[in-house]
Amino acid sequence: MILPVTDTSTLFAKVPFNGLLGMRREFCEAGQARMVLETRDELTNNFAATHGGVIMTMLDVAMSSAALSKSDFQRAVVTIDMSTSFIKPGRGRLVAHGTAVGGGRSVCFCEARVEDEAGDLVAKAMGTFKYVQP
Repeated sequence: MILPVTDTSTLFAKVPFNGLLGMRREFCEAGQARMVLETRDELTNNFAATHGGVIMTMLDVAMSSAALSKSDFQRAVVTIDMSTSFIKPGRGRLVAHGTAVGGGRSVCFCEARVEDEAGDLVAKAMGTFKYVQP
């Protein structure tokens, strides 16, 4: 059975949570993706830094977007596994860079990092994503 080809390049915009956070996709092509977020008070924790859950979301979205672009936007992905390390508090404008680094027909291995306005590393992650039909 041959399934119809579907363009998954618009999936990011269809996730309400991305809009709620105010996250923007600046770039997504050839296994690379870049997301941007302007931190607001309602996205911070007790220490006036961007909440760790928000940073993990940025990492997850950057990696999943990189995986989508690696498939030429012909497939969707779901997160199987994600490991995150927090380096320093994130404040202000945050940028997440995701890269598809390997995998095969059914899974994609990715890495991502979040940097602050000064370009300092805030957090990094590795993740495994399963390709699924949209």
